[in-house]
Amino acid sequence: MAGRRQGRRTAVLWLVLAAIGAALVGCGGPAAPDTATGEIQRLLDLRARAVLALDEAGYRATGDPSTATGAPAPGGDTFRNLRAIPLSSWAYRVTDVHRSGTRATADADLSYRIAGYDRAPVVTPRTLDLRERDGRWYVTGERPAKKAGQQLWDQGEVGVARGTHSLVLGIGQDDARLRGFAGLADRAVPQVSAAWGKDWAGQVVVLVPKSLDAMAGLLGAPAAGYRGIAAVTTGEAGGSAQAPADRIIVNPDAYGVLGDFGKQVVLTHESTHVATRARTSAATPLWLSEGYADWVGYRDTGRTPAQAAPELEAAVVAGRVPAALPNDGDFGFSRDADALAQAYEGGWLACLMIAEQWSESELNAFYRAVGAQRKRAGAVETALRDVLGTTPERFTERWQRYLRTRLG
Repeated sequence: MAGRRQGRRTAVLWLVLAAIGAALVGCGGPAAPDTATGEIQRLLDLRARAVLALDEAGYRATGDPSTATGAPAPGGDTFRNLRAIPLSSWAYRVTDVHRSGTRATADADLSYRIAGYDRAPVVTPRTLDLRERDGRWYVTGERPAKKAGQQLWDQGEVGVARGTHSLVLGIGQDDARLRGFAGLADRAVPQVSAAWGKDWAGQVVVLVPKSLDAMAGLLGAPAAGYRGIAAVTTGEAGGSAQAPADRIIVNPDAYGVLGDFGKQVVLTHESTHVATRARTSAATPLWLSEGYADWVGYRDTGRTPAQAAPELEAAVVAGRVPAALPNDGDFGFSRDADALAQAYEGGWLACLMIAEQWSESELNAFYRAVGAQRKRAGAVETALRDVLGTTPERFTERWQRYLRTRLG
C-alpha cells in the first residue's frame, strides 16, 4: 500500500511539473523589452543636434534612406525651412511610441528657443512617423500633434529680417516687406516703453504667414474667426518673466489693406500686449487689456476720439450710449464687425479717460492693480477703489458722460 501511495504521489508531482512546464512554454517566458522608445529618443537627439549645428548631412542621416534626400515627406524639407531661424536650443522628448512591426509613430514634445528672444523654451507637441531598416530607426515624417497649431516652418521656407528691437519671420514674403515689418516694430517698441515703462523685454518677434488660412494654421483655429483681424498676439497671460516671448502673428490679408498709419497702430497695439503680458491675468477684463493696447497705439498720434472711434461715435450721436463697459463676449472675433469695433473703441475711451482725468501713471497703476488679483470677481472694483478712488457705478457714469462729451 505504501509503495502504491508513493507511486501515486510521484505521478502527481510529475503531472504538476509538466503542467508548469507547458504553461511556461505556452507563455514563451518573460517578454523581451521593446527597445524602440530608447532608440527613437537617441535618433531624435541626433536630429536635434544636427538642427542646432546647421549640419544638413547629419540631419539627412536621421531621415529614411529610401528617399533621395532623407527629408520627411509629409512636412516638406523641414531642415531647409527652418535653417534661417536663429536658434539657441532645440530638443525632442519622446512621450509615447506606437509600434507596428517596422513602423512606428512617436509622440514627442519639441522645445526650442529663438536666440536672444525666448527666455525659456517654447514647447509644442509633435508627431513623428518612423520606419525601422536593418535594425535602425529613421524619421519618415514630422508634423504638429493633433489639435496643436503649426509652427511657421511647417508652412514653408522661413525668411528672416532683424531690426533693432525686433525679429521678423515670414513665409512667401520678399526681403523688402519683411524689413518693412521690422521697421514698424522698431518704432512700436520705444512707443510702448515710453507709455508702459521698461519692465519688459523691449523686443518682439513678428510672424508673417502667407495668408489668412496660414495664420489660422499657426493658431490651430478656424480661419473664419480671424477674418478682418489684422494681427493677434499669442502668449500666456500672467506669465512670469521667465516665460517664452510672445509671438505677434500678422494676418497678411487684413493687414495689407491698411494704410501706413493703421499698420503702425496695429504693431504698436500688439507690442503693448507683449509688454503687459506679465501683468495681465485672468482678473483683467478685455475692455482694459484691449483698451490699454489701443491707448498706447494712438498715444501721441494726434487722432481725436471722433477720428479713432467712428462706430461708437455713430451710436452716441444716435442716442445709443452703451449702458455698461464692454464685456469679454463683446470682443469675439466672430461678432458683427460694427459691434466688435464699438467694443474696442469703448475700452480705448475708458483708458483715455483715465489718462486724461486722472493721469497716465494712475492708468498704469490701475492696470497693474487689476492684473495682480487672482480672480476676476472684485478685481476691477478693488483697483477702482484703491487706485482711482471711485466705484464701478461712478466710473461707468463718468465714462458715459465722457462719451457724450467727446463723441456727441
